[in-house]
Amino acid sequence: MFSRIASRRSLARVFTTASLALACNAACLSAAFAEATVPASLTPGEATHVVAALKASGTQIYTCKRDASNNLSWAFKAPSAELYDASGTLIVTHSAGPSWAAADGSRITGAVLQQAPNTDQAGSIPLLLLRATNAGGPGLLSTVRYVQRLDTHGGVAPSGPCTQEGQEGRSPYIAEYVFLG
Repeated sequence: MFSRIASRRSLARVFTTASLALACNAACLSAAFAEATVPASLTPGEATHVVAALKASGTQIYTCKRDASNNLSWAFKAPSAELYDASGTLIVTHSAGPSWAAADGSRITGAVLQQAPNTDQAGSIPLLLLRATNAGGPGLLSTVRYVQRLDTHGGVAPSGPCTQEGQEGRSPYIAEYVFLG
């Protein structure tokens, strides 16, 4: 009898945990991140303030191309992610360019200035510092001069081989994006 009750309690705990995990939306992303360590090389000296610090969840998209040796290999194509504030509200979408578009209509594009390996999370895409340029619209992103991609998890090229030129592969990732003014 006791083992049946213990089994039911264990099962109830599993279902409760699974239910909470399924109910957890983007707001739970904040719990998945530790305080991000920023390498000095990714800290611009002329940035004066943080415009926004958002948690991202999405995919890194790769395409199968021929390399210099004419072998098929994965090449980075574009990101596709949604960025959320601490309350779980979708604030910005991230796509090719790279570009970021806020819900208020402001947009920026970026160019990579520096990158650093994520030494805290093996098998993750690198940390980045990008210079931002206003691509349109007043609002949240209109004063952003730099973007940092920090605390990355995942997103590296697919582990399986690409077998056909043009084939697409997607790798899930999460990260923190800090927009600096």
